[in-house]
Amino acid sequence: MASRPEGVDAASLPQLIQPVILGADYSAYAYVRAFREAYGVRSRIYASFDVKSISRTRFADYHVVDGIDTEEVLLATLERVGEELCDAGRVPFLVTCGDFYARIVSEHKAELERWFYTPVVDFSVLDFVTQKENFYRTCDEVGVAYPKTRFLDCSDAAGVADDSGFSYPLVAKPSNSAAYHYAEFPGKKKVYYVDDPSELRSVYSELQRSCYDESLIVQEYVGGGDSHMHAVYLYADASSNLSFCVCGHVGLEDHAPGAIGNAVAMAGEKNPELEAAAARFVRRVGYHGMGTFDAKWDARSGEYKFLEMNARPGRSSWIVLLAGVNFAKVQVEDVVLGRAPGRLSVSTDWVYVAVPRAVIERCMPEGELKQRILAAYRDGTASFALDWRGGRDSLAQRLWASANFYHQVSKFKRYLPKGDQA
Repeated sequence: MASRPEGVDAASLPQLIQPVILGADYSAYAYVRAFREAYGVRSRIYASFDVKSISRTRFADYHVVDGIDTEEVLLATLERVGEELCDAGRVPFLVTCGDFYARIVSEHKAELERWFYTPVVDFSVLDFVTQKENFYRTCDEVGVAYPKTRFLDCSDAAGVADDSGFSYPLVAKPSNSAAYHYAEFPGKKKVYYVDDPSELRSVYSELQRSCYDESLIVQEYVGGGDSHMHAVYLYADASSNLSFCVCGHVGLEDHAPGAIGNAVAMAGEKNPELEAAAARFVRRVGYHGMGTFDAKWDARSGEYKFLEMNARPGRSSWIVLLAGVNFAKVQVEDVVLGRAPGRLSVSTDWVYVAVPRAVIERCMPEGELKQRILAAYRDGTASFALDWRGGRDSLAQRLWASANFYHQVSKFKRYLPKGDQA
């Protein structure tokens, strides 16, 4: 069997490195851009279906693989690709987009590293931080605030939806998003906003009847609209020190059931409080790699409440590029060359959008953040994650990206007809 080249030097990377990207969300296109800008290379993308706004790029080879969102097919595909690339003398570099791919690659990291270099977090750490019980316990240990929380065991068919001590509305969400990936039932959502006890019982019952056997998290609802949300994108080195930390103030999130909570408008901010909290957390768990935190400002208590950590690059990783950091290069130099990244400076002078200006005007409440985002549309600096200005991508990619962008107008009219709350 073939194996990956060792002792690779920086000068040969543009000729040898072959990025392999699993998944096709917005972060996949951010990776395509980052690898292209760093090394001038074409990436390979492997996905379960054709996302045309990404597959039509001229900077990657896009492969649709039936069943790649199952462990057996994914591992067989990676073995085949790894053998092919190593036989050709390439340096395969494997990255993931989405919880499922990150978890499976992490779990099998030792065997996959025969062929691939990968910055995916070690499984002991990934498994720990993505189990919400562990996440909140660690928050307690390092002094990070989070909403009042209860866990309901979905493997217990006789379990009851205990809401004692809570006031409605509540938030309910699966504790393990990788396991939830396999659950299928009517009305499945990423996150549930629950208005009364009967609705909570209904959600819990659906999960009990499904194949999902982890916990359902029930949490107090932290008041305020999307503009109370904040995102933290970071990379921690082998000593669990932050190499970069990009903070974004969210202006608006997606409200479609399958995408709820994804930021569609965000502006860069300097937020020492969030950064310090994230640094304490990653140091406590021995984190090495890229990850994201979601937090919400609680006006009642005057503090940020941390909601979760994603042990992978986030969907909106484009913001890291906007902040002036090529996160692919950081990962390659750390994992392939063994160079400690050091602390990198980041810019806060950016605005990220995934919807047209009309959606912001109608859906965002008035305030300084809204005006900053609208000003970025006016002066042309608002940046969409599928619009690589200066990249000169193919006409087909730009057309499909535009279709994706303008489709958001009708989608937000359907799912957020009255606009967001202040």
